[in-house]
Amino acid sequence: MAISTAIEKQGLVYVYDEKNRQLFTESGTLHGYTSNTVSIKKVDGYIRTFDEKKHQLSCQRG
Repeated sequence: MAISTAIEKQGLVYVYDEKNRQLFTESGTLHGYTSNTVSIKKVDGYIRTFDEKKHQLSCQRG
């Protein structure tokens, strides 16, 4: 299962797989995504990177 797209709407980031199924939703601003990860800037200013199962892989100051 890979990330196909990530879309930001009204402060939420929606992440979808290649079959257009929603994998997860997370609050924040979309910073970028690949087929394996999605990076979201949170209100605290940190950019958090998640995998397709919403496991946090990294956190860095944005």
